[in-house]
Amino acid sequence: MTLHAITRAPSPNLAACELTHLERVAIDASRAAAEHEAYERVLEELGCTLERLPAEPDLPDSVFVEDTAVVLPEVAVITRPGAASRRPETTSIGKVLAGYRPLHAIEAPGTMDGGDVLRVDRDLYAGLTSRTNAGAVDQLRGILESFGYSVVGVDVRGCLHLKSAASWLGGDAVLLNPDWVDEGLFAGLDLIHVHPDEPYAANVLRVGGLILCRADAPGTRERLEQSGFTVRSLDITELAKAEAGLTCSSLIFDA
Repeated sequence: MTLHAITRAPSPNLAACELTHLERVAIDASRAAAEHEAYERVLEELGCTLERLPAEPDLPDSVFVEDTAVVLPEVAVITRPGAASRRPETTSIGKVLAGYRPLHAIEAPGTMDGGDVLRVDRDLYAGLTSRTNAGAVDQLRGILESFGYSVVGVDVRGCLHLKSAASWLGGDAVLLNPDWVDEGLFAGLDLIHVHPDEPYAANVLRVGGLILCRADAPGTRERLEQSGFTVRSLDITELAKAEAGLTCSSLIFDA
């Protein structure tokens, strides 16, 4: 099996992105593009075969491909993003994923961002947020039950997506911000809290045996390393101004 990563170059109009929990500030498009290129290089270094899609100038958020699909070993579910401006992003992603997985789709009036779907082995936690509603969670459950997955709706507060609040580290380990999601939902798992001064650090990306975390979260990196994880930091300063984390800019799966 080959680890495959779908990415898309940032739109030159990234500064016009949707924002929910952050104030709009200037985004340096050139620097954001450089951050994204560095991100792609790291994925390649870690063994991913990259499938780079061209930028979509008219779709400011389109670099954040994670929100367009939920990809599992058996199937891919094309989402229906909560922000109407983002729904055209799914068309090109669906065409690509059709070459790798059978496709299903979230239908109206359901809305779902892929960033709200956290997989922990065969259990999927779906964040109930401004972008993902209960109807979409019910649809996802109906699609995946025949494949042996459980899907649980999760209340999220204070952040854009569930994966802003929690990330699976592999095995039984989850990194989370307990201010944004109820840690009792993950009873029985090994929980690591982000450093209290780094609320956005819960979104990390596991690739193989390595954890990628934000460069501005040294305290959380230290906690991860003390728990036995190998960690590498990446600078996503400009991308983070668009409410991005480490998982947002790729769809990674075995192909």
